[in-house]
Order: sequence, then structure tokens, then C-alpha cells
Amino acid sequence: MNVDLSKLELDEGWSDSDDTRQMKFGFPVHAGTGAASTSIVYVDLEAGTHVGTHTDSAEETVLVLEGTAEATVAGERSRLSEGQIAVIPASVPHDMRSDGEGRMRFLGFFTSSTVVSVFEDPIAPIGKTVVGTPLPAEGSVAARGMETPA
Repeated sequence: MNVDLSKLELDEGWSDSDDTRQMKFGFPVHAGTGAASTSIVYVDLEAGTHVGTHTDSAEETVLVLEGTAEATVAGERSRLSEGQIAVIPASVPHDMRSDGEGRMRFLGFFTSSTVVSVFEDPIAPIGKTVVGTPLPAEGSVAARGMETPA
């Protein structure tokens, strides 16, 4: 499987109650693309914007591709710049903010092909606090030898 991030279609998310919460994101790798035990999220933030505090069902390793970030993990803040990584344990509240003058892009690598994220504040335009990687099609689950409940 090969992915060209420059061609990845991104979704947009924001908060109706926080003007600084704005992001573009996409999942280039997950169960629906054929991954067995990994998923990846790509996130693009403009200066001064952030993802929003949330938890993930799987451990996440964040790699900053461009710009600088303020990572808040379990209430502790640290600064990350291009090429640096942070590991975020599963179910621990965290947020990523672009704190430089330009945009900040990062990849989040998860230890599961399906990830559920629970945000404190609903993501517009969908209005949900619980989101995640796209699910695989039922046929692909059966093709991998996994059973589906009756």
C-alpha cells in the first residue's frame, strides 16, 4: 500500500464554540484500506488553531511534519517541532495546537486499524463527539477470516 499525502482528500472540522478549533484531516491508512493492525491520521492546522481535546481508543505516536506544535497530554504541555515525535497512551486526554507563525502538519500513527476518538466538544459540521477511522466493508472483514456477529 502506498499513499501520496499531497493527493489525500481531507475533511474539515471545527467547533461552533471555539474559533481556534479548526482542522483538516484524513485517514490514509486504516482497516478499510486493508491495514491489519495500524491506522494513520494526517492533520493540517493553520497557525493558532488546534484539534481539540479528545481521547483515542489506541496508543498514538505523533510525528510533526511541518511547523511547531504545542502538545497537551494529560494536562502537561510540551513543544514539538518538525521531525519530533510524542507518544500518547490510549484513553489519555490530549490536544495538538499549531503554535508557530505558519501551518503545522502532523501524522498520528495508531496501534490499531480501527480507532475511536471521543472529543470534549462536538466536531462541526457533523455535530458528533465520537468519531473515528472509517470502518471496513463487511465483505472485507469476512475475507480476512474475521467473523461478524449474527
